[in-house]
Amino acid sequence: MKKFLLLFSLLFFLAGCSSLEIDPATSSEDEAQKILALGLSHEENLRMASKLGTPHLVKIVTLKLNNARDEKIQAAIDIEKSLEFAQQVKVSKDSKEFISKEISESLQTGILSTDIDFLKYYFHGNRDLENDMITHKLHLNLVYNSSKSRGYHSLISCDNWNNCEQKLEIKTSPARGSNCKNNSCDYQEVFEVDLTDEFLRNTIVDGFSMRLISDKRTNKIEIPKAYLMGYLKVAQ
Repeated sequence: MKKFLLLFSLLFFLAGCSSLEIDPATSSEDEAQKILALGLSHEENLRMASKLGTPHLVKIVTLKLNNARDEKIQAAIDIEKSLEFAQQVKVSKDSKEFISKEISESLQTGILSTDIDFLKYYFHGNRDLENDMITHKLHLNLVYNSSKSRGYHSLISCDNWNNCEQKLEIKTSPARGSNCKNNSCDYQEVFEVDLTDEFLRNTIVDGFSMRLISDKRTNKIEIPKAYLMGYLKVAQ
């Protein structure tokens, strides 16, 4: 009987320790949300957090408050930039076509400073006047220097956790080489990607990324949130 009581006490003690380990993680989110709900300034939020029970809880809640502040600042920046992008969307007279501003950027593909590809992209939306549905195409233009063309053949989209599984339909054109010297040329490959309105609006919270794949190289392409927001403000 004594052994049973001793074992029961030990199990009760361990269960209590387990709950003590879990509670701070749970209460830290609750405490952060309570402080944010007060509508105070960030400095006032941090003062409130400094009065919490333990140094560990203060540290976690402070981190959550700082993250919330950073997200709020970034959201304001994205909204401001999206308005600029929206103003640059071209709309046809019959409101049937929408063309976003073309974006140019460089992609680092290796450890050397010369390992750079050059990418241009833009959205082209088309409204079906019979059912008022809009379909979208993402146009991509990739230029790189190589001894041979890469022959990109696949494109997959990636989620917020960098899981890249959904294959997207892609139309390609033959690579064109120019400025050839020292056994290498500047190659240009052009792609067209069909995207549904549902897909774009489901990714508007964070923007989206893709992997452009060839047998020789994979390029990561990121479509910024503000750019997508600005385009969809008009293409609706």
